[in-house]
Amino acid sequence: MSPRRVDPNLRPQLIDAAAKLLGEEGPAALSTRKLAAMVGSSTTAVYTHFGGMDDLVRAMVHEGFRLLGDRMGAVEESDDPVADVITLGWAYRANAREHWNLYNVMFGGSGLSGFSLTDADRQHGRYTLDILVGAVSRCVKAGRFRPFDPELVAHQLWIALHGLVTLDLGGYLVEPNTADVCFEAQVSGMILGAGDDPQLAQESVARAARRRLEAL
Repeated sequence: MSPRRVDPNLRPQLIDAAAKLLGEEGPAALSTRKLAAMVGSSTTAVYTHFGGMDDLVRAMVHEGFRLLGDRMGAVEESDDPVADVITLGWAYRANAREHWNLYNVMFGGSGLSGFSLTDADRQHGRYTLDILVGAVSRCVKAGRFRPFDPELVAHQLWIALHGLVTLDLGGYLVEPNTADVCFEAQVSGMILGAGDDPQLAQESVARAARRRLEAL
């Protein structure tokens, strides 16, 4: 008898279903029985595709960063590196909104008590930050930013943006200070703090806003 084929579409379905359960009901709801019911499969499928629930949570983290990397990697370099940095910020926000359940798992926002993530798991997605570091490096090379450590500047931008995204996903940013308004004010302040010329910074913010669709 030939071995039973493994459905290649089931793995991403299980990841999406698990992220939904974590995001909407918390870690106590994450069980093989519920997952199987959500995807129309057997409980054995979870162990076929993942060694256990810890491995499933780990897979969610990796999938979240893969999606983020794809979204940010799709932002093309232009002759305005500051606009590129801001457009990457739009891309980061768009990805978080589209995949908010995975975003919360990636950064522990779903309360992963009972599940084990290693330090290596938490650092897995740092390759996505390299895209931003590269854009910041181009800003320094172009004389738009002072000669700071590009990796440190990228971390500062990431930390600030993560805070904004967390508030946005939680529904805390409302009129008149919406997420978009706060984002443009935030990046404008950070760009000026990095040493950019005020007029050039304003032009780059406007240019990035016109490129917003590129990040969606």
